Amino acid sequence: MTVPSPAEAAETVEPAPAPPPRRTFGLAAATALVMGNIIGGGIFALPATVAPYGTISLLAFVVLSVGAVALALLFGRLARRSPVTGGLYVYPRDAFGEFAGFLSAWSYWTMCWVSIAALAVAVVGYVDVLIPLHGNHALQAAVAMAALWLPAAANFAGTRWVGTVQVVSTVLKFVPLLLLATIGLFFVDTDNFGPFNASGQSVSGALAASAALLLYSFLGVESAAVSAGEVRDPGRTVARASVLGTLASALVYILGTVAVFGLVPHSELVDSGAPFADAVNALTGSSWGGTAIALVAVVSITGCLNGWILMAAQMPYAAARDGLFPAPFARVGKGGVPGFGVWACAVLGTLLIALNYTAGPDTTFRVLVLITTFTGCVPYLLSAAAQLYWLARGTRERVRPAGLARDLIVAALSFGFSFWLIAGAGYAAVYQGVLFLFAGIPVYVWLRGRREAAAQAVSSGSSC
Repeated sequence: MTVPSPAEAAETVEPAPAPPPRRTFGLAAATALVMGNIIGGGIFALPATVAPYGTISLLAFVVLSVGAVALALLFGRLARRSPVTGGLYVYPRDAFGEFAGFLSAWSYWTMCWVSIAALAVAVVGYVDVLIPLHGNHALQAAVAMAALWLPAAANFAGTRWVGTVQVVSTVLKFVPLLLLATIGLFFVDTDNFGPFNASGQSVSGALAASAALLLYSFLGVESAAVSAGEVRDPGRTVARASVLGTLASALVYILGTVAVFGLVPHSELVDSGAPFADAVNALTGSSWGGTAIALVAVVSITGCLNGWILMAAQMPYAAARDGLFPAPFARVGKGGVPGFGVWACAVLGTLLIALNYTAGPDTTFRVLVLITTFTGCVPYLLSAAAQLYWLARGTRERVRPAGLARDLIVAALSFGFSFWLIAGAGYAAVYQGVLFLFAGIPVYVWLRGRREAAAQAVSSGSSC
């Protein structure tokens, strides 16, 4: 008898059939998911975080907006090839094999739960405006944990509920931010902007460093692609929702940040815990405006956490169905949400908040943001490389010359953009991010080994 090799035997094992997709997201809900995940805690906290770099960070925002639109177009094209849940895991897997798919899934999953912890930390500065916390770190950590667990609990209600929450929270935060981004421009004082490059680095270094921090505010551009299994007509809707959501978010980001820089003196903005609240206070001349925007920020971040927790559960769900993540991640509850994935990201986010909060909220937020930059860019790089691979092969679909040139430019820009951001994150962030990434390799080795051993046993038994 002939006994196949472990690799050949593994290929004969079919993954468990996927449950029928619950296509609950139309264009409005999918666009709201993209916008809701992009416009979260980042925009409310990052103006103060990048203020030490000077107004060069405004230029970084423009560069990031162009790169984010390129990524949105990339994910829209890739979703046409594979309109299923877990896009940023599926694309590298289909192109380069299981190990690349696992690394992408592991890195993205790490980015999700680290990002969730960062968002929860971002809530604290605005809660402090509403209810003074008096610098008590234990109380601040408790607020961050509560901000994490409330939307985690809401996720168990199902994807339809998540979509509804995203639409409502997106409207509630988008309108006030747009008002500040437009009305505030008429009251900008150019003396408040401060120096163009206040970092002491070269212009290119300051631009890359501030962009690495600001990328956190654009994480979520891939939301519709990751959730393609829940999107109606994903071949068209994912691309449209990704581009519309990214463009709308970029408009609010750029105008809103200009308004904050022009309303709050640079020396005050550097130390601000709630920069948008300070900007509204400067605009209205009283504290009621800041209180109102702080309430909007809390609602916004909570809604963003609601969407990110769903994303953090869906990526490992797709990998677990292929045997590349622990089996509990593949379990789906009655509401269509992978419940174990929700619990896992909430617990890990809680541990990260507890471990890092001793450094203080500002330092914690900065460290977490830079880690998410690295871990988020790895699947971006692999997805762009997958598109370049398919274009080079000329397979999967007939490619017209004009379409080939367009897709090549989009994929090349996305790859170069992601690589530049990883370089700008700095040595410490790359070091910590690589540790998170490599920590997943033993998990892959164990799961792959167990699966191939089981496949070989089945094959040997059937051949005898």
